[in-house]
Amino acid sequence: MDTRVLTFLIFSVALAASSEDFKTVNGKEYKDATVTRVEPDGIVLRTKSGISKVYFAELPKEIQHRFNYDPEQAAAYSVQQAADYAAVQKQQDEALRQKAEASQKANQYRAEQEKRHNEIRTLQVRYDELQKQEDDLLIQIGEAKQPGPAYRGGKNNRTLLHQPNRQKPQLPLLQSHLSDVRREKSEVRKQLQKAQR
Repeated sequence: MDTRVLTFLIFSVALAASSEDFKTVNGKEYKDATVTRVEPDGIVLRTKSGISKVYFAELPKEIQHRFNYDPEQAAAYSVQQAADYAAVQKQQDEALRQKAEASQKANQYRAEQEKRHNEIRTLQVRYDELQKQEDDLLIQIGEAKQPGPAYRGGKNNRTLLHQPNRQKPQLPLLQSHLSDVRREKSEVRKQLQKAQR
């Protein structure tokens, strides 16, 4: 272990128990401060108002000497701290990017699922409508194929006569419409089966 690091650790332990006042070269004062940690570029102080790091460059020469301040070691430490901070920041940025990407994919998946469900519902509603139309047309076609209403005629009202069915001329149109409905119903059924896969 580097002797300077060991020295910083010893000072950290020894000074943690005592309180003193510190004054920066700019005149800022830290009253009744306890040194909680000595780092190559400064000291960490605990006061009643909180914890502060004071850099050796801000402190008088006698305090710098007391804590064995080495400008080269402090610069190297600062560079390392900045690199470590940048690496942590990069990791956090990457984690945020991945989280945003995952969230976007999840939202896109939910939107696609909702669109798919809406499409299935729309197709199901249309299929049900076509089924009802087919059922109604089959009833109308059945009625059009029936003979017309009967009435009694003749001298003794023994003869049963039939009038023509008024719906019979509509039969070709009804059958054509039924064919169209069945064709569309078949297409909707295929689309519905495809959407449900």
